[in-house]
Amino acid sequence: MTEQGANRSIDPVTAQVLRGALENVAVEMGYKLARMSYSSIIRESEDFGCALLDADGQQLCESTTSTPLQSGPIPGYMKGIKKIMAERGERFFPGDVVMHNSPYYGASHQPDVGFFVPVFYRDELIGFSCATAHHLDLGALTPGSCGIVDAVDAYAEGLQFKAIKVYERGVRNEMVWRMLRDNVRAADLVVGDMEAQIAACRIGAERYLEIVEKYGLETVMAASEDLMSYSERMLRGEIAKLPDGTYTATGYIDGFLDSPDPEKKDLKICVSVTVEGSDIVVDLTGTSPQVSDRPINMPLEGTVDIAVYFTLRSVLLDSETFGPIPQNSGFMRPIKIIAPKGTLVNPAFPAPTIARFCPGNMVADTLMHALSQVVPRQVSAGIGNLNVVAYSGLQREQYWVYMDIMEGSYGGRFGKDGMDAVDTLYANTRNNPIEDIESHYPLRVTRYELLDHSAAAGKFRGGIGSVREMAFLEDGGFSVEGDGQKYNPWGFQGGLDGTPCGLLLLSADGKTAALPSKIPYHRAKKGDSLRLTGPGGGGYGNPRERDPEAVLSDVLDGFVSAESAARDYGVALAGGNIDWEATARFRS
Repeated sequence: MTEQGANRSIDPVTAQVLRGALENVAVEMGYKLARMSYSSIIRESEDFGCALLDADGQQLCESTTSTPLQSGPIPGYMKGIKKIMAERGERFFPGDVVMHNSPYYGASHQPDVGFFVPVFYRDELIGFSCATAHHLDLGALTPGSCGIVDAVDAYAEGLQFKAIKVYERGVRNEMVWRMLRDNVRAADLVVGDMEAQIAACRIGAERYLEIVEKYGLETVMAASEDLMSYSERMLRGEIAKLPDGTYTATGYIDGFLDSPDPEKKDLKICVSVTVEGSDIVVDLTGTSPQVSDRPINMPLEGTVDIAVYFTLRSVLLDSETFGPIPQNSGFMRPIKIIAPKGTLVNPAFPAPTIARFCPGNMVADTLMHALSQVVPRQVSAGIGNLNVVAYSGLQREQYWVYMDIMEGSYGGRFGKDGMDAVDTLYANTRNNPIEDIESHYPLRVTRYELLDHSAAAGKFRGGIGSVREMAFLEDGGFSVEGDGQKYNPWGFQGGLDGTPCGLLLLSADGKTAALPSKIPYHRAKKGDSLRLTGPGGGGYGNPRERDPEAVLSDVLDGFVSAESAARDYGVALAGGNIDWEATARFRS
């Protein structure tokens, strides 16, 4: 931020006009990236992020179609890039394009590759246009970029790019691109997606310059600082309404349930939230030590910090109440994170981190559990975590790779039931349409439906998980990263706990095998199927306070069994109707 921009005041109308202009740039970048991409994980699931940064690396705006776990870490990527380039004695020049994916220098994990285009105005560096996205394969030990759950260190997770200039002063670095093609599976898809990111960044840089040329650099910088200050004030205002004090919660992740090593399973997430005035400290002391040879560790910058920032922003500044508030680096200013080195939430290099998603989601869930003590009407009960599967195979000596996201579910909320079969908390991606899967890969979706009789009881019931079955039409393989088979989502204020997830391999010969939530690469034969059962979120509030008509509706829809209606809700049913006298007796 230039000194002039930081010190100049700006009228609120101009600030809002520039806010809209900047946000529209990021939105345009996002839509064009999605349309230009080759792989479904970007095109359909929208597992990407686009943003503009100022010259100091502060985020000015982000694309609305982004997932928080992609757009949120972008300032951290830039911080890492600047640190590496300073160590090398390198500088940015017009025409540069920098590629970066190091989880120990700001990236969320190695498959999330970021591209950064420096923006110059009259020979002055004024900012960066940025795009991150999840890539199908980066040359790890087995096909795909998820389910690499047997990686023993960061080197086993695939190619590492630390502030690599793939274009330097406008000249394409052909050797880098050749190395990429030679070392990744499904090279056409991966490189095509990367080139789409670069094109989106260049579009963003052009639009950013148009705004600067129209309004002047000083005005744009002043508006940017004004918007960041506004976001900071809004969050501080809500923090200040909370009673000072410390609020704690503990959560657990499965880890590797089939491991004989106790240090690899039943792992603890500890969260302590201290409110003091308009500042908030999130202390993760007490969390289990890092697992040095398995990739469920979480980068502090890129995963853990985003779980914290996003959860606090979502809980304290609900968009239904406050409307749209500009997403930028101002939100981070009131928040301090303490994460001891050498733990799951701040591992030491080269501990692997590629399967950091599910543990990070539990950091967010446990933080929400702690906040429930002070803002009970602004949280949901426990969430059901996601599972991710990498399907792959060979056709004419070429790999095909497909990444499938299996949704989780939300817990019940004050006044509302939990959301069914959706991505949760900091994910915000979408599942892939069946038609897209079956038209591009030798796979067939043979079952996809909500689970019967699985909703956790509560005054506001928990969200329902789904069941998804995928059959191989050719020989291939799969790997899985997930969590939530052992520890159920927490119920709140009398609501019952949610339900766990499950994983079954149905072999073509008729055999069935239950699998744990994390599976390294496993070969599959034609006719084999994988059945994933999604978790259900926790219930919110005393089930016997639920409207009997709502219970009847759930029974008729198959969400709740008649037995659960009587046992958990105290609602008696007879002939498809409510027996009001018996219900009154049950509930008394």
